[in-house]
Amino acid sequence: MADQSTQSIVVDAPAAEVMAVVADFPAYPEWVAAAKKVEVLEPGPDGRARRVHFVIDAGPVSDDYVLDYTWDGDRRVAWTLVHGQMQKKQEGSYLLEEAGGRTTVTYTIAIDLSIPMLGLIKRRAEKVILDTALKELKKRVEG
Repeated sequence: MADQSTQSIVVDAPAAEVMAVVADFPAYPEWVAAAKKVEVLEPGPDGRARRVHFVIDAGPVSDDYVLDYTWDGDRRVAWTLVHGQMQKKQEGSYLLEEAGGRTTVTYTIAIDLSIPMLGLIKRRAEKVILDTALKELKKRVEG
């Protein structure tokens, strides 16, 4: 991923618990403020989602898109955009590193929108997405 943003947070839970929350897509509307609808379109061979449909509404930004996921146990999950309305590219991942019953979650994302956007504004928006996603994940896992 060429132009990406990365941020980390420490969650007071083992990696398996964090990944269980990440993998429970139907529950996203319960804890992800922008998620209005999330549905698994295609399960993978391990039972985790391979293809997921999202409808998000984050105020001035809303989108309807589909992501493909690849899983590496409870250590890493990565995704890539299949198609979207506002996005022409999205690549991202969660990397989980557990130590002493706590997990450092590193979220990396790169997004290209269908509409032109200044680089500075785009990077600022990515930082807000990262910060919000990580804080909501931490709250859900620890809550």
